[in-house]
Amino acid sequence: MIKYVFPFNHETTMKTEQARFNMIEQQIRPWDVLDQDVLELLTVVRREEFVPAAYKSLAFADTEIPLPCGEYMFTPKLEARILQEVAVKKHENVLEIGTGSGYMAALLAYKARHVTTVEIEPALKTFARQNLSDYGVDNVNIVTGDGSQGWTGSGHDGAPYDVIVISGGLPVLPDAFLQQIKVGGRILAIVGEAPAMTAELITRMSDLTYSTVKLFETVVKPLRNAVTPSHFKF
Repeated sequence: MIKYVFPFNHETTMKTEQARFNMIEQQIRPWDVLDQDVLELLTVVRREEFVPAAYKSLAFADTEIPLPCGEYMFTPKLEARILQEVAVKKHENVLEIGTGSGYMAALLAYKARHVTTVEIEPALKTFARQNLSDYGVDNVNIVTGDGSQGWTGSGHDGAPYDVIVISGGLPVLPDAFLQQIKVGGRILAIVGEAPAMTAELITRMSDLTYSTVKLFETVVKPLRNAVTPSHFKF
């Protein structure tokens, strides 16, 4: 849980707060993010604290922000929409694939009981761990690994999970993910290949049945090692 929230003080300029306000009102709210808890969380978990120093000036811009290792942060409106759609509850355990800067993990952690986030790049894991530590988030466990085909984990951090958020594109959703959520659990995945990718919310209705809702179209970078379907036709 986030133990310490950076307060408004003399070092927090009105310009920064105005930029945050504009981000929420001009980018995020018009993108059908209307959940007041989500909107308020965007002022609690300060995005600029998770952005690489060279890009602080872009923290509130409607753009993907470069990260080490050739990766990117999602746009603010995409982060907020994902958070709204998965509707994490306080008792739930969450799996995130693709830690990046740690910002999405921090947002999820504020709403969840515990977050396990998997990052394939050790340098990004280090960056995210520092960001989360500096922000006082203590209910996130970052692990190094390839989560492109799911993550079973172990013990406290193990499957099945209540919520899975996949912070990267997948040409197809591997079946392994479907087995790693509880009945009533949700997966948020961005499925397809550019330029036709769709954010989907998959809910496990029973041991054998799932419901998929197509939410919106977008384009994001695929996860490293994501399974690509064969394009050969016979």
